Amino acid sequence: MFDLMARTQKNKATAHHLGLLKARLAKLRRELITPKGGSGGGTGEGFDVAKTGDARVGFVGFPSVGKSTLLSNLAGVYSEVAAYEFTTLTTVPGVIRYKGAKIQLLDLPGIIEGAKDGKGRGRQVIAVARTCNLILIVLDVLKPLLHKKLIEHELEGFGIRLNKQPPNIGFKKKDKGGINFTATCAQSELDAETVKSILAEYKIHNADITLRSDSTADDLIDVVEGNRVYIPCIYVLNKIDQISIEELDIIYKVPHTVPISAHHRWNFDDLLERMWDYLRLVRIYTKPKGQLPDYTSPVVLPNERTSVEDFCMKIHKNLIKEFKYALVWGSSVKHNPQKVGKDHVMEDEDVIQLVKK
Repeated sequence: MFDLMARTQKNKATAHHLGLLKARLAKLRRELITPKGGSGGGTGEGFDVAKTGDARVGFVGFPSVGKSTLLSNLAGVYSEVAAYEFTTLTTVPGVIRYKGAKIQLLDLPGIIEGAKDGKGRGRQVIAVARTCNLILIVLDVLKPLLHKKLIEHELEGFGIRLNKQPPNIGFKKKDKGGINFTATCAQSELDAETVKSILAEYKIHNADITLRSDSTADDLIDVVEGNRVYIPCIYVLNKIDQISIEELDIIYKVPHTVPISAHHRWNFDDLLERMWDYLRLVRIYTKPKGQLPDYTSPVVLPNERTSVEDFCMKIHKNLIKEFKYALVWGSSVKHNPQKVGKDHVMEDEDVIQLVKK
C-alpha cells in the first residue's frame, strides 16, 4: 500500500484516490493497535503505572541517548522521594516537585522497535504514553534528525499527535439524509467527492461534515477515527558537551527544543521551565478562615478545568454538596476578595476561601 501511495502522482485528479488509500491504511493500523475480540491473552506484566501527582511526563527515546541519566539526575536533584526500585518492565522512575506541583516522570522503554505494529511490549508502552500530559523526546545531539523522524513516525502511527491542535472539522453522524458537506473556507485538498469516498471506507453514508479550516485527508481521518490524543512535546537534545558553541546557537533556534547535558546537569532549569510552560498547570492556594494563605502546597489543576467546582472536586467530591460560595483573591476577579459561585473560572496563583452551608 505504501509503494502504491508513493507511485501515485499528486494532483487534483488523484487526490481522491490518495485519500481513499490513506483511510484504508488508518483502518488497518487501528486493527493492529486494538486486537479483535476473542481470548484476551495475557496482559503485559505490571505495565499500568499508577497516575500520581498533578501531571505526567513521559520520556521517549532510543536506548543510550541518556534518558536514564537525565531521569535520575532530574528526579535526584528535585525529587521529594527516593527513586523507586524500578525494573526494566515497570516504569515509575520518580516524582519531582516543581513550583509546588508534583510532576510524575516516566521512562518509557522500548517504544521504538516496530511498536506501532504491535511488536514486543510496544503496545502497553504506548498505552501509557497516551495518558501523559507532555512527552519529552530525548535525542542524541549528534544524530538527532534520524531518531526524531523515527520516533515521531511511531507515535503518529499510534494516534498520538505532537504539538498539534485538533483539526477544526465538525463531524456528526445521522440516521438518514446522505453526506452533507460544507466548507467555510477554500480547500486545497478535500472536495465533496474525496470526503464521501473516505467516509464510505468507514461505512458512513449519512453525516454532516463542516470544514472550518484548510484541512487535509489525514485531518479528516483523525476526526472520523476519533481516538487521537493531542499531546505537547519537547525535543530534548542531550550530550551538548560534545558540540561547539556555534552549533549550540543554531540548535537554540529550533522550535520546541531544549539542549541539555544530562551527565553534567547543564541547562536543567531551562528544561524544567519549558516543561512548566507546556504543561500549563494552574496553581490555586487555599486560605483557611482567619489565617494567612498556605503558599507551600497549592492545589494544582489542569488548564482546561479551573472552575471553583473543579477545585472542590479535586479535594473531595462531597465538598461541592456543602458549597455555599467562595471568596477569591487574584487575577481572575475584579475585586479582592470577590464572592463567586461554583462556575467561576480561576487563574494561576489565585487564592481561594470556601464558605460552606
